[in-house]
Amino acid sequence: MRIIVGVTGATGVEMSYYLVKALKNISDCEVDLILSESAKVTWEMESQIPMEELLKLADHVHDAYNLAASVSSGSVMTDGMIIMPCSMKTLAGIATGYAENLIVRAADVCMKEGRKVVLVPREMPLGKVHIRNLKEAADLGCVIVPPVLTFYNHPQTIEDMIHHIVGKVLMQFGIVHDKFISWTGVEEC
Repeated sequence: MRIIVGVTGATGVEMSYYLVKALKNISDCEVDLILSESAKVTWEMESQIPMEELLKLADHVHDAYNLAASVSSGSVMTDGMIIMPCSMKTLAGIATGYAENLIVRAADVCMKEGRKVVLVPREMPLGKVHIRNLKEAADLGCVIVPPVLTFYNHPQTIEDMIHHIVGKVLMQFGIVHDKFISWTGVEEC
């Protein structure tokens, strides 16, 4: 399996660390990582984890402006892409096909090749333009997985909540995240 992970400058960049770590716990899973320049700035502002820890987990780290990178071509086989977090700027680029950087180009390639693209949008509240772009991206085949808090799993920490979101994202690729707690149902109401 080969997954492209894009990290944009929206808040919540640290979620990408947990995502890549979970992917690397899968045998034979190769990760291509692309960080936007804004993601690097946000990482320094938000995360206590050194960015080098994220970079070390990836098999390939691509410059966000290298439009000649391997993942910019449909001839390179991947299983799809996850953009976590996905900024509204990146969402707009995906929705309109404006591939100004490698993150949007790689998503565009995955979409044109019929590969899964999962977007984890970070914005609140959503404006009408954001909602329009989310609908457009969904109509184009992207799966939208907002990082929504869940309480039925009784999270005790922010990390527990992140693992739940990572688990929901990985489900889109048929991957079971070992730290994900699913709903077990209620026998009687």
